[in-house]
Amino acid sequence: MDGRAVDETLGRVRRGAAVSLAFAGTVTDGRVTLDRFEGRTVGRLAGTTLQPGHGLGGRVIALGRAHAFSDYLSSRSISHRYDAIIAAEGLHAMAAVPVVVARRPVAVLYGALHSPGDLGGRTLDVLTAEARALEQELAVARALDTGGDDGAAALRERVRATYAELRRLAADLDDPLLRDALVRAADHLAPEAPSSTEALAGVHLTERERDVLALVALGSSNARIGEELGLTLHTVKGYVKNVMAKLGAGTRLEAVVLARRAGLLA
Repeated sequence: MDGRAVDETLGRVRRGAAVSLAFAGTVTDGRVTLDRFEGRTVGRLAGTTLQPGHGLGGRVIALGRAHAFSDYLSSRSISHRYDAIIAAEGLHAMAAVPVVVARRPVAVLYGALHSPGDLGGRTLDVLTAEARALEQELAVARALDTGGDDGAAALRERVRATYAELRRLAADLDDPLLRDALVRAADHLAPEAPSSTEALAGVHLTERERDVLALVALGSSNARIGEELGLTLHTVKGYVKNVMAKLGAGTRLEAVVLARRAGLLA
């Protein structure tokens, strides 16, 4: 597995999910070996191999989806085979998600806190988004390594589709931290995604959309834009959302930057 890609992913997980420790384990024959870390470790966590079905890693592989515990050590729905190791690290709230390539789990991504508590949907969303981006990167790398041109082309198309979907989802989110995390996850696919100018070649903004975006570029709030253009707040929000969707932007600022690069805004 590409250690550089995993390390970059963990860096984004730690920042985007605001966890104390982000780490990952490589999956081999159902066993998870914890081998990549972003954050300080003090005990025997590094190098620990989780047996199939045990620990949080074994659980998410069995479930095939993300899972979280508000306090690992007191949970009744997990084997406690590795409690001593977890306790030595001082970890409590934990979440994990499997990374699946070609329908097989190849890794598990984790986020953990040094205190009990609800990690919240944002942590799971960040982990899941980063896992999906990593899956695509690993899949493309695997196809290129095996020299399968047809397979690589198909995978590149999947990456482009995933890139577009992540950007679309980001545009619909109200949580700025989660939105930015999804944008970063999408941008991580950029080598396989269309360039901004290529992707925006056929984009057209109406005169009113340009007016709204020009005021966004000046730092105006939606309310201020409405006052300037004689529009209701609801209408302004609709224009902003449409512009962001057309440009594939995850934030208002990114919409301005992309529009300027594409020559759609002075």
